[in-house]
Amino acid sequence: MDQSNRYADLSLKEEELIKGGKHLLVAYKMKPKAGYGYLESAAHFAAESSTGTNVETSTTDDFTKGVDALVYSIDEATEDMRIAYPLDLFDRNMTDGRMMMVSVLTLIIGNNQGMGDIEHGKIHDIFIPERAIQLFDGPAKDISDLWRILGRPLKDGGYIAGTIIKPKLGLRPEPFAKAAYQFWLGGDFIKNDEPQGNQVFCPARKVYPLVYDAMKRAMDETGQAKIFSANITADDHYEMLHRADFILETFGPDADKVAFLVDGFVGGPGMITTARRQYPNQYLHYHRAGHGMITSPSAKRGYTAFVLGKMARLQGASGIHVGTMGFGKMEGESSDKNICYMLERDECQGPVYYQKWYGMKPTTSIISGGMNALRLPGFFENLGHGNVINTSGGGSYGHIDSPAAGALSLRQAYECWKAGADPIEWAREHREFARAFESFPGDADRLYPGWREKLGVHR
Repeated sequence: MDQSNRYADLSLKEEELIKGGKHLLVAYKMKPKAGYGYLESAAHFAAESSTGTNVETSTTDDFTKGVDALVYSIDEATEDMRIAYPLDLFDRNMTDGRMMMVSVLTLIIGNNQGMGDIEHGKIHDIFIPERAIQLFDGPAKDISDLWRILGRPLKDGGYIAGTIIKPKLGLRPEPFAKAAYQFWLGGDFIKNDEPQGNQVFCPARKVYPLVYDAMKRAMDETGQAKIFSANITADDHYEMLHRADFILETFGPDADKVAFLVDGFVGGPGMITTARRQYPNQYLHYHRAGHGMITSPSAKRGYTAFVLGKMARLQGASGIHVGTMGFGKMEGESSDKNICYMLERDECQGPVYYQKWYGMKPTTSIISGGMNALRLPGFFENLGHGNVINTSGGGSYGHIDSPAAGALSLRQAYECWKAGADPIEWAREHREFARAFESFPGDADRLYPGWREKLGVHR
């Protein structure tokens, strides 16, 4: 059934929709299956995303038609399709009238992802009007709160050197805490890897007190504050709260130095929002394990990593993993820096829409996945700043001298870039950074040809 007379209006102007502020706009890459017309399929897509179905219904009235989602722009050659969703379509909390991300996702990537006439449909950008931004939580804490704990300036406080306890699974409580202590002697921030929680060989009730003891000893020895991001992800709301409460009680007077890591992609928006609202005094660390199934450029459905980042900021993530922009081991490109800019700035141009955040707190970019000291200068040069958290697992625990030396090499890499120095020359006077060349010779050969001769390394 052709529904384009009802669910498409190509006379609508995007700039007027944005100025009106009453619609959430979504830009898709959509392709119909063979034998289906583009506009007809686009209208069906909008119908299934809002008020319609595949037949006329007797219960539809004029008011219903007034909240239809409308296709307002198509370009079949580029597969560009844009839909305007009236804000009134989206479910609101009964308790406080606020918007919820589960409702947004139910409509914009709900039934339309399984329609028989659609080959694929993937979101490449969304525009959130000011009124919707007012109705989402946004972050309670941001990177400036971590800089305050670390004794840094609250503006441009710089690079936070972090790691992930490695191996990601298989350590008992004592070796786990020892690994934390060894890194904290040189670094700032440790996070649980996403599978780490309450394994039978490493129970949470035993490991967290040991980790806190390691934190206190490292702070005493270095005279510097340390931060731990603890995984509270769980299927059950009450289990997640129980984990969080136990961790806060364990860290006691240093509970402000605890972030909460939540697997927001597999756990869903409800888990992120629960953590944000129940623990507004903690830095909320959004881990996105599993996201690649839909955000990968090879995936034709779902949404992009850019869109995931925007949604995470709306939900209240203090920080979210954003990959390594092609400088680490994960899939990505240098242009992915625009994800960081959208997360951290008050206004930014996206792939399609120019987004204003109207004072909503920023979300920190967390850089993770195969990074080490040798890769960092190029990463910072591409991004243009170092106000990020970098969790380098192998880059720390794979350092030839020690995890602490690995942590120091990361910080020295940041200082090298900030000084505008040549990395080879910098290595001559910074031992931990220099030893990173020997620790990661494959990267050294690729990034700094001739480094052995220049640094006098003959093995």
